[in-house]
Amino acid sequence: MRVHATRAIVEKTSIALAAAVLGLMAGFFWTYSYNVNLAMLQVDGATYATVQSLFNVNVRHAAFFMLFFGGGLFPLLALVINQRHWRTSAFWLLVAATVIYVLGIIVFTRQVNLPLNALTEAWNPKQLPADWSQVRDRWNEANMTRAWLACTAFALALAALVVRADGDARGETGIGPTRSLADGLTEPTTLGPIGTQK
Repeated sequence: MRVHATRAIVEKTSIALAAAVLGLMAGFFWTYSYNVNLAMLQVDGATYATVQSLFNVNVRHAAFFMLFFGGGLFPLLALVINQRHWRTSAFWLLVAATVIYVLGIIVFTRQVNLPLNALTEAWNPKQLPADWSQVRDRWNEANMTRAWLACTAFALALAALVVRADGDARGETGIGPTRSLADGLTEPTTLGPIGTQK
């Protein structure tokens, strides 16, 4: 019984940690989109090129990378730890959160935001390209997409945690029947070759 209780704690803790990391990344992208980006719309091109490049360079540190890639790693680890509950809706909510984050944040960043970052960092603030504002707008739209996807992944992970806790409270583990004769139940009967019970 104690081993079972400890295992359940580890399983739910892994989901909680996954949700926490996803929440931090959702907050990061949301704050950037609805605060920093809105403020940067008010500055001229030279200022934008300088400040945006500084943002891009200075965000590349261990703490950010740990959370950025942790948003995919922690939910994946939680799925491995909780794999015996694969029949439950909580498990599949976490699967959805993981897929959305990996594809919508990690892969999307690699394919969309990083190429735009490279363009911005290559600009000479004194000689901006004619389409600099279009690049800015594309980056802002891409980051807003990341914000909404990160929030969706966070919400799904929270839902997984709540559904799992509720299922545990009601004894719905998703790991197969646990009923026994000790619970006042009878074993299922089977039919013999001529239809008699045995």
